[in-house]
Amino acid sequence: MEPVHSSYAADPDMLEIVREFALELPGRADALERLLASGSLAELSVLAHQLKGAGGGYGYAPVSELAGALERALREGRPRPEIEQRTHELSKLLRAVVAPELP
Repeated sequence: MEPVHSSYAADPDMLEIVREFALELPGRADALERLLASGSLAELSVLAHQLKGAGGGYGYAPVSELAGALERALREGRPRPEIEQRTHELSKLLRAVVAPELP
């Protein structure tokens, strides 16, 4: 997967908070996988919802899109293989997010 950069990476006012958010994402990817493995779908939905809002807020639109798709699939009670696929896609994307460098 190609690296994912924030649309705010060049904004000096946003740089530090975007970086902090991006550095947390591998841990959130781990959490997605743990929640899926344990069958905690309600908690998985909450995390997907949080990522949907935060992803856009920090300039990572692809995170918002995939998290929203996972949240919808969970809300609609889609089949387990679809939930697994969407969770793994989101997890992989979160690991591809690049934290902007501080000057």
